[in-house]
Amino acid sequence: MYNKKTVRVIMPNSRLKTERVVIYARVSSKSAEQLNSLSAQVSFLTKKVYGHLGWQLFDIYIDFCSGKTGSTRPEFLRLLEDCEQHKIDIIYTRTVSRFGRDTVDVIDALNKLKSLGVRVIFDQEDIDTDRTDSTIMVTIIEAVAQAENESRSENIKMGFRMAAESGKSKLYNRKCYGYINDSDEKLLVNEDEAENVKLIFEWYLKGKSILGIQKELEKRKINSPTGKEKWCKRSIDVMLSNEKYIGNVQVLKRRGPRSTQYLVTENHPAIISEAMFKAVQMTKGKRTNIVKNKNGSKRKETKYSARRKY
Repeated sequence: MYNKKTVRVIMPNSRLKTERVVIYARVSSKSAEQLNSLSAQVSFLTKKVYGHLGWQLFDIYIDFCSGKTGSTRPEFLRLLEDCEQHKIDIIYTRTVSRFGRDTVDVIDALNKLKSLGVRVIFDQEDIDTDRTDSTIMVTIIEAVAQAENESRSENIKMGFRMAAESGKSKLYNRKCYGYINDSDEKLLVNEDEAENVKLIFEWYLKGKSILGIQKELEKRKINSPTGKEKWCKRSIDVMLSNEKYIGNVQVLKRRGPRSTQYLVTENHPAIISEAMFKAVQMTKGKRTNIVKNKNGSKRKETKYSARRKY
């Protein structure tokens, strides 16, 4: 019977300490695009928490607000209150830019959380404040600064697009020769200059070249848009294609390799008729000495043949 003895190994208590982990996410609005982003953030972080041994998901905090200073973040404040009550061990967030609004905001929050013994992990930047040293803090500051610049740039672009699409862009009322701005920055006709604009269009349709128009303006001692006695041929050429003179405005906004064009009709009083403007564009097309073919653009062998009246 003694030959059948068994040995049972008794292991020491090796239960892991369970850490209470919360997720913090922020989006700038409740638009469909931002809500999709939020769903992706939370889903990604939740999977990460559940996949980590010893972590227990305690709560999820979500703010819907912009990154602008002064915007309220009620869930972030609730998060800080729970940390002060020692309910949280780890805050897990996707990126530094989602955690704070600016560098000062982030650093102040991190210092406070560190004093409370709360660990913060930024997944995208692979930053863990439990291993914080001066190098990591510099990395955090740089990450926040970059996020601020990107956010500011995106806000500017978004503001421009919204203003352009709503017809409220200041670019629509940028004055040119023949117009002035009133007290509300809207375009009004400058009667004296408008008469010169009409002359330029009429002369061109009667056969004068741009050089001929330039000489005629200087002969009549009509000053240029910059107030000089000499006119630039380029200025005259641009004027002849400027749709503002029929009351319309076009604004082109480039977005990388792509561009969007905004057209506002009847934005302000017209100086010339639409029929005259179209006639000038057709005439310019016939007179140009630039032709396009399969190899690109090139000059004609001779200058345009429109009769020149000096």
